Amino acid sequence: MFHLPYPVHDANAPSGQSPFGDLPEWNLNDLYTGEDAPELKRDLDWLEQACASFANDYEGKLSTLDAAGLLDCVLRNEKINQIAGRIMSYAGLRYYQVTTDSGRAKFMSDVQEKITNFTTPLVFFTLELNTLEDEFLDGLLAKNADLARYKPIFDRIRAMKPYQLSDEMEKFLHDMGVVGDAWERLFDETIAGLKFDVNGETLGIEGTLNLMTDPDRDVREAGARELADVFGENIKTFARVHNTQAKEKEIMDRWRGMETAQTGRHLSNQVEPEVVEALRDAVVKAYPKLSHRYYALKKKWLGLDTMQVWDRNAPLPMEDPKIVDWPTAEKMVMDAYTAFDPRMGELAKPFFTKGWIDAGVKPGKAPGAFAHPTVTDVHPYVMLNYLGKPRDVMTLAHELGHGVHQVLAAGQGEMLSSTPLTLAETASVFGEMLTFRKMLENAKTKSERRILLAGKVEDMINTVVRQIAFYDFECKLHAARRGGELTPDDINALWMSVQDESLGPEFEFMDGYETFWAYIPHFIHSPFYVYAYAFGDGLVNALYAVYAEGNEGFEDKYFDMLKAGGSKHHKELLAPFGLDASDPAFWDKGLSMISGMIDELEAMEA
Repeated sequence: MFHLPYPVHDANAPSGQSPFGDLPEWNLNDLYTGEDAPELKRDLDWLEQACASFANDYEGKLSTLDAAGLLDCVLRNEKINQIAGRIMSYAGLRYYQVTTDSGRAKFMSDVQEKITNFTTPLVFFTLELNTLEDEFLDGLLAKNADLARYKPIFDRIRAMKPYQLSDEMEKFLHDMGVVGDAWERLFDETIAGLKFDVNGETLGIEGTLNLMTDPDRDVREAGARELADVFGENIKTFARVHNTQAKEKEIMDRWRGMETAQTGRHLSNQVEPEVVEALRDAVVKAYPKLSHRYYALKKKWLGLDTMQVWDRNAPLPMEDPKIVDWPTAEKMVMDAYTAFDPRMGELAKPFFTKGWIDAGVKPGKAPGAFAHPTVTDVHPYVMLNYLGKPRDVMTLAHELGHGVHQVLAAGQGEMLSSTPLTLAETASVFGEMLTFRKMLENAKTKSERRILLAGKVEDMINTVVRQIAFYDFECKLHAARRGGELTPDDINALWMSVQDESLGPEFEFMDGYETFWAYIPHFIHSPFYVYAYAFGDGLVNALYAVYAEGNEGFEDKYFDMLKAGGSKHHKELLAPFGLDASDPAFWDKGLSMISGMIDELEAMEA
């Protein structure tokens, strides 16, 4: 094992002191006690045998099964997913704790390779399931209530049926996927290798982007101009990657007969195209009363004549740089959750007391924050990089919401517990909103209230307005690529068309900003992923508005919604609240919450 030159807490070591208090660390024993745990070897051996026997028992035979036989098949598949998920969760979480530890990296890679090899024979399952006649499958579901419970999974898989090619072609495309992966790796390696020289210091992409939130305007400008210069020097590479990825997608979509470049994403999100377009249209229509109006206020607060792109995420001059220690953050979030419903507090408590959170910033630890659901017979794990900022408290509330959602949905079992992207942010954004409202309620001064409101509005604009602008850019890019190769200037022009519209008249755009599409990883890794952020935020804003109106029995309906996991469609989940995402008024309800906060901020200026 590679020994790092600095001390590193292992996964199960006691937590250490920090300036923010006693920060918790993961205890991964609920998954496995170590790389050499006998239970881990047992599960790997079981998985190898279970995958081989599953393929032997069922390949080419799904159409001959009765209801009890198909149920047994589904349950065996679910168990395989659960064991594979437990192993990969353990390997992945250990790696995220110290990504620079070559031993942990090798362990995760070796385990991933084994599981991929074991599960490759199972590729037939979804392909063959889609060849079953509707009448045959409906008949089996009608005969067995336990099997019928899995209908949402069958519906999800069979939504791809009209677009499925021959088994031979599907395997060919599966194998060709490594080519697309290579372009993704080129993008990642290029981004990771970029060097930015700002005021005599050499930084990577994350450090340079972080300068966009520096209190010193000269520092922000220097960072923005260096980003533009370096992106400009590499723009041909980024344009080549985008052109190739978009063309590859166009070929795949054409062969599958998909109606638009967005169709595949809508299918995986289990959302109708018209619902996404209703969201998109509502947000674009609201740009003037949201981002345009807010940035006019921010320009005034910053004392500027014109906003530049390096001012968009500038801290506000009245912000208090105070540090929130961990015990205070825990109390703030727990108080907010418990005030909503004591059951929510009880569900959140074990995260703090049982080693389900890893909070400290440590050398080699993965950046960012997440809630990993692991598998339904264990529990989720939350990762943070806690630095005591008020925004870190909101991140804790957000990720804890994911965790609570995952705990509640676990009762659905491995195949039905996970939600599509469009619904996955429900509990996290709602938990964030509960915490924000609690902090707002406790604000002691007008200035403190204004800072909280402005921070929340800015976050929501970045989540709703910015992500819909990204979505529009992708739609334009893929449509334009169908007409032929795009030059860097072509892509730059598409980018600026959505930036100008979404940010509004308060902004001037420096030379070079037209290249800032180049570093957004979602465009390469997950085309059209971005609208799910806006969907989740808009959904929760509408949901919270119903709660604030005193909807009777809201809490029970909310718990039922989270417990449903991925077993119900968004229409069915929202109906008890009197909401319908296909109604344009639904999105207006959520957007009105943001504009209402801007109303209050404007009133404070009067």
